[in-house]
Amino acid sequence: MSTNIRRVDYFYTTVKDQPGEAYKLLLTLTDMGVNLLAFTAVPVGPMQTQLALFPEDSGKLVGVARDAALSLDGPHRALLVQGENRIGAIVDVHMKLFEADVNVYASNGVTDGKCCFGYVLYVRPEQYEAAAQALGV
Repeated sequence: MSTNIRRVDYFYTTVKDQPGEAYKLLLTLTDMGVNLLAFTAVPVGPMQTQLALFPEDSGKLVGVARDAALSLDGPHRALLVQGENRIGAIVDVHMKLFEADVNVYASNGVTDGKCCFGYVLYVRPEQYEAAAQALGV
């Protein structure tokens, strides 16, 4: 399996920091046929959580959000790296960005514990095209 890098959009929404809020949102998206490539949740204050949604189809998410009266901030752009999990798998990605003088200001990743990984890279909007070019996407 080779490494696949692609451009992705993501959107933020903020929910109350209480049990079931992410579940309700994810259930709504599932019921409306929205497939997510990635999802993150981080606290943004004592009583709120910011959810980042990385849809396979941005237009579909925007339409569903409108119909469900869900407030979204976005689209924003990121890069999604998926591939074979091996030692140094993301080193090559960071090397190319370093050589292009692109700063990664945030990232997160996960492996499936067997053979594959997923990794989301966030770069500043003004460096997005340089990052995509450096990575061949």
